[in-house]
Amino acid sequence: MSDPTSHPTAETELSAQWARIRGALREEFGEAAFRSWLKPLTFEGCDGGEVQISVPTRFMRDWIATHYAERLHILWREENTDISSIEILVRPAGPQAAPDSASGSAPNSASHSASDGPAAPTPAALPAWASGAGAAGVMAGDPASANGGNDWQKDISAPLDPHYTFSNFVVGKPNELAFAAARRVAESDHVPFNPLFLYGGVGLGKTHLMHALAWHIRQRTPARRVIYLSAEKFMYQFIRALRFKNTMAFKDLFRSVDVLMIDDVQFISGKDSTQEEFFHTFNALVDQNHQIVISADKSPNDLEGIEERMRSRLGWGLVADIHPTTYELRLGILQSKAESLNAEIPPKVLEFLAHKITSNVRELEGALNRIIAHATLVGRPVSLESSQEVLHDLLRVSDRRVTIEQIQKRVAAHFNIKLSEMSSARRARAVARPRQVAMYLAKQLTSRSLPEIGRKFGNRDHTTVMHAVRKVEELRAGDNSFNEDVELLRRMLEG
Repeated sequence: MSDPTSHPTAETELSAQWARIRGALREEFGEAAFRSWLKPLTFEGCDGGEVQISVPTRFMRDWIATHYAERLHILWREENTDISSIEILVRPAGPQAAPDSASGSAPNSASHSASDGPAAPTPAALPAWASGAGAAGVMAGDPASANGGNDWQKDISAPLDPHYTFSNFVVGKPNELAFAAARRVAESDHVPFNPLFLYGGVGLGKTHLMHALAWHIRQRTPARRVIYLSAEKFMYQFIRALRFKNTMAFKDLFRSVDVLMIDDVQFISGKDSTQEEFFHTFNALVDQNHQIVISADKSPNDLEGIEERMRSRLGWGLVADIHPTTYELRLGILQSKAESLNAEIPPKVLEFLAHKITSNVRELEGALNRIIAHATLVGRPVSLESSQEVLHDLLRVSDRRVTIEQIQKRVAAHFNIKLSEMSSARRARAVARPRQVAMYLAKQLTSRSLPEIGRKFGNRDHTTVMHAVRKVEELRAGDNSFNEDVELLRRMLEG
């Protein structure tokens, strides 16, 4: 590489050419692609007609070489006919790297690899935003973590439920692939697939498998650094790091783990800054061949509000879905639960519950707990009759349960619009009004929270649902025809 100080004029001209090339790349490929892939490129110099450009990770080098190298070469040739080739180097940025400029002097801090900056934080240097310390101790170490070992995991990682293990996970056809995949990851000394992406509806066992996987790794290889937390907590920690201007410690911590497990990744939909940080953390860990495990309520391709580049990465490894439970699986879960509680439950009661409660496993286990608690407190043996009496409210709701999908279909048919319009971005009144009615009915007829309802309507914010409910209530009060329409839809859905 040529020495920049030996030819200041030539170096200045090359830097100016590089600035123009970066501008052309931004205009040609768009802001999103530029920010993700091209902004971190750093011009290193030119030696004998060969331009040398660096990137922070091997993964990024391979991607640039595959997708952008040819265009880069053409743009350089247009600027400078002396350029004959381009070499892409891997140079992890140091902790004192200058911020990115138009001339490409350093990559954006969000693109640093796991090897950027100082070594991974030791337990005694855990940043305050991760340990929960106040603002006064932002840069101070955490005395509670100074015992060594993996104590820092307890501060940043969510607590694991000791009941969620592989041994008490009931396997059936709906979840056998997800179980086998989680077990393989937990027992492997290498990374079998990256990431492991588990998805399925509420209460079907995703969190159980995540906890079981983390428990198994920690017990089998205690030295491995495992972080398990929800996407919501990841976002919260990132926001705290931004607030206290301690993002480098955040990056170092999350990019130095051996296994990163993120639960309910759909919660970062629409959160651009968090997605950006998660995207670069993901790339850094994959580049180091460290394991990533992710769960969500939908497959990567169906996650709305998640950038396309992120969805494509989430689908790289193994995507394992957990289907709704079958009668046989529900019965097996109830039998296993009753055995673990040393409770004698008549087979007819277990069969009755397996038939009647089909929504999710949590509700199923909750019903069994209620029956056992009632029998213990009242001192009456468990019977089919007493079970029906104890669960009368739950069974009534289960019998008439309406789903948001059913509401959307019924409302779309009533107003003669496409079902896809319920999740579309269109704001035309002919589409927006039926969508508001569907949101209103979802709030009235289901037990879903406002954020959950919003996600079912194209990942809209909960405030949008609140506005829809208020708007429909106002219209019902002032427009008899509209009120009759909504009341008819309600009766049809409840019937």
